[in-house]
Amino acid sequence: MSRAAFLFLLLAGCTPSGGTSDGLFAPSGVDRRSEAVDGLLVGHRLMAAGEYELALKAYLRGAAEHGTTPEVLSALGTANLRLGRLGQAETLLRRAVDEDPLFVPAQNNLGVVLMERGEIAEASRVFRAAFAADDGRSDDIRQNLTLALAKLDEQPYADPNEENFALVRRGRGSYLIVGPE
Repeated sequence: MSRAAFLFLLLAGCTPSGGTSDGLFAPSGVDRRSEAVDGLLVGHRLMAAGEYELALKAYLRGAAEHGTTPEVLSALGTANLRLGRLGQAETLLRRAVDEDPLFVPAQNNLGVVLMERGEIAEASRVFRAAFAADDGRSDDIRQNLTLALAKLDEQPYADPNEENFALVRRGRGSYLIVGPE
């Protein structure tokens, strides 16, 4: 290595720690001994700001801190719901409700997932349970229950008199019901 190249490398290593050649420095005021902010709190703030993917990551950090409590499972499920991941949301919210059947936010959000998936009857049952557990105090749950019950009433039932089913004998004591084609 030439003497000039050696001096260049030696001088390049002499910039202050964390600095760059243009004089910018990374902040040095990080107190590594202080407590980290709770992942659940950060996640709730990010959800309120509409940052659902970041909230999900914060909730995962909260799960590492607190374990998989009903509150953590509900938060993870709600973030997945907002991201459109209905299958994951349903699984997490069901786990939260199984662990704490009186945890109203998990029940309500599970009902929302079920409504989104078209499972109106089960959604109305879940909203009823949430409404009862909340003693009817939440307007949101009341509205969700009212919507689910209205949709449940709108579901058409087949009129058995309008269907043209036929009973066809297929041997001794064996029958086959044939529906309309």
